[in-house]
Amino acid sequence: MKRLFGFIPTKLILVTTLGISLMLIGCSPTSTQVPTTSITTPTTENVPSTQNEGFAIYLTKGDIPPSQMEALSHVDIADQPVISLDDIVSYNSTNHEITLTENGIKNITGLRLGIYGESFLVCVNKSPIYWGAFWTPISSVSFSGITIEIPLLNSEGSNTIKISLGYPAESFYHDEDPRNNAMVMESLRQAGKLINTPADELPHSFKGYEIYSWSQDNLWHYTLITGTNRDKTWQEIITGNNTVSTDGWVNIHVIGVDFIKGLIARIPHGEFVIWLLSPRADLSQCPINFSFPPASTVDDINAYATQCGLDFTVLTP
Repeated sequence: MKRLFGFIPTKLILVTTLGISLMLIGCSPTSTQVPTTSITTPTTENVPSTQNEGFAIYLTKGDIPPSQMEALSHVDIADQPVISLDDIVSYNSTNHEITLTENGIKNITGLRLGIYGESFLVCVNKSPIYWGAFWTPISSVSFSGITIEIPLLNSEGSNTIKISLGYPAESFYHDEDPRNNAMVMESLRQAGKLINTPADELPHSFKGYEIYSWSQDNLWHYTLITGTNRDKTWQEIITGNNTVSTDGWVNIHVIGVDFIKGLIARIPHGEFVIWLLSPRADLSQCPINFSFPPASTVDDINAYATQCGLDFTVLTP
């Protein structure tokens, strides 16, 4: 799926805070800017309660066709999601199959698709993470983006849909895979919908972990990154590639208290974690100011980390 924009510019570079395929600043019924997959999005902290709906899939307002989505810098979402957490029985993180309730299936099968599909936005708390297209399995048109095939009525397993790469096969897809975005997975986990998580716990780090935080657009951002002897650059901290590599390197950027707690819960028991005020590298060109959130928030996160059995230190000035 081609990227539209994100926290750190990718293909069309349109904003500075999010990661694959779409828009970042509020995927709300007002105009929004398109982010990429590795971008993170607003969560429960500093977000109006009406937006705390977690994972949801929206159609676009005005039914913007998939062929036009990549060229847009602003997209409006429909007034209501076509799939909400209430419509989901389970989300299988190993293959991205979603088992839906009866109401969820009605919402999906009620879509009237042409052979060129219908655009959708995967959002967390109304903020878009990536975009794709609902597709009919009888279409003869290929698509190089994220797809959800609409099940045929009365077909076996018709209560299950799958978020897939490309149509009619994954070989048609040539971009990064946005489906394991940390915000999406954590929202589904908190809602009790996530099943079959293959690697829930983060790897052990010989040097422990580091946390950095900063406020941007009235939202608190956090990066959890593997501890090292070298000084971290501000670029690698704020870029937030949401990386958990096979060699044990972790670099995950989230927004909001709930999501940093979700990451803390995944750190191995007894691990050393240090929350630093700012990186030690040169910050002369850094576009943000690293800082701690309010003391009450720091105390809350500190207490939670201790409860999780971590050797947690907040390195105050």
